[in-house]
Amino acid sequence: MNKTANRQVICEVLMEQAETDKDIVVLCSDSRGSASLTDFARKYPNQFVETGIAEQNLVSIAAGLAKCGKRVFAASPASFISARSYEQIKVDVAYSDTNVTLIGISGGISYGALGMSHHSAQDIAALSAIPNMRVYLPCDRHETRCLMEELVKDDRPAYLRVGRNPVEDVYEDGRVPFVMDQAVTLMDGNDVLLVACGEMVRPALDAARMLRGDGIEAAVLDMYCLKPMDRKTLVEKASGVKAVMTVEEHSPFGGLGAMVSQAIGEECPRTVVHLALPDEPVISGTSGQVFEYYGLDAEGIRKRAVDLMKQVESCRQN
Repeated sequence: MNKTANRQVICEVLMEQAETDKDIVVLCSDSRGSASLTDFARKYPNQFVETGIAEQNLVSIAAGLAKCGKRVFAASPASFISARSYEQIKVDVAYSDTNVTLIGISGGISYGALGMSHHSAQDIAALSAIPNMRVYLPCDRHETRCLMEELVKDDRPAYLRVGRNPVEDVYEDGRVPFVMDQAVTLMDGNDVLLVACGEMVRPALDAARMLRGDGIEAAVLDMYCLKPMDRKTLVEKASGVKAVMTVEEHSPFGGLGAMVSQAIGEECPRTVVHLALPDEPVISGTSGQVFEYYGLDAEGIRKRAVDLMKQVESCRQN
C-alpha cells in the first residue's frame, strides 16, 4: 500500500525546482503542515510566505508576486481557498491572468469527521465557472508529479485539488502515459464507460475489473483535466459504449457529471448516470467509510454499473 500522499509529492517537486529557479515562491495560510510544505519553508525561507489564516490575502498576495515575475504556488485547504477567496481568485488571478497555481489540499471529504464546514464538494463547479481558470484533480502520486512538473513550467492560472491521505497507486513510477490536458484511457470496453477524476479513479478501475466477472466490459477514463476537459477522447470512448457513468468526490451539480453530460449530449447522445456525493451534509467518518456509505467505493460503483446495464437493455427491448 502506498504511504506517500499526493500533497507530499507536490512539496517534493517544488523543492526540486526551487533549487535552481529562485522565482518559485510558495504561500500558505497557516497550513504548511497540512500541505506537507514544512520542509520547503525550512529549506527555502526566502521563497516562502506565511499569510496566516487569511485566504483572501493569500490569493491577492500570490497574484501580486506573480505580477512581479514570480512563479507562485498558493496552498490552503480546498474548502477555504475555493470559497473564502472566490472574489480574489476571479479578479486577481483569473481575470488578471497571473501565474498562480492554487493548491487545494485535503479536498473533497478528506476532513471527514469535521463535517460540511471543512468539506469541498463545490470547488470543481465554482472554479470551473471562472473564465481563464484551469481545474485539475490528479488520481495518484505519480500523476500528481507529472502534473506538477508541467505546472511549474507554464505561466497560466490553475487550480489543483488533492486529498489528505495516501491513495492506492493507479500508475507505476516512470510509466504514466501523461500528456497535459489529455485524459488517460486505463481500460477499454464496449458496454459502459466509467469516467472518474481524482481519488475516484482507483475505485472506478477496480470496479471495472470486477465487472468482467459480471460479463460487462467496462472502459475507464481518468479525466484528471476537468477544465479544459478532453472532449475528443471522451467522445471517442463514449461513442463505442452503450452508456456512460461518471464518478466524482463532489456535489452532483456542476462537476464532472455535468460536464460529461453536456459533452455527450451535444456530440454523441448516450445514457449518462452520475455517481457523486449527495446534495446534503454528508455523514461523518473516514474517507473510506463515507465513500462506502454513498456507493463511491469499488463495490458500489460495480453495483450501479450492473443496474445501469440492465436499465439500458430493458429500454432497448421496449
